[in-house]
Amino acid sequence: MLRTATFGSASGTVTEYDSPAGLGLVIADGGATYPFHCTAIADGSREIEVGRSVTFTIAAGHHGRFEATEIT
Repeated sequence: MLRTATFGSASGTVTEYDSPAGLGLVIADGGATYPFHCTAIADGSREIEVGRSVTFTIAAGHHGRFEATEIT
């Protein structure tokens, strides 16, 4: 079982989303940006609108960077 270290929750806005690639970017209310993959969208829809306000969990991701997970 793969475990991911999480670092708390945040709120922000989806600023980019490439539907064919399933990759996006969230900017937290504090200004930090976090990439995400469509599998991180909590409702399982695999789609999210740019400009949508979201809450998310900050987690250790690939290549030593933080990313957004559990996006609602």
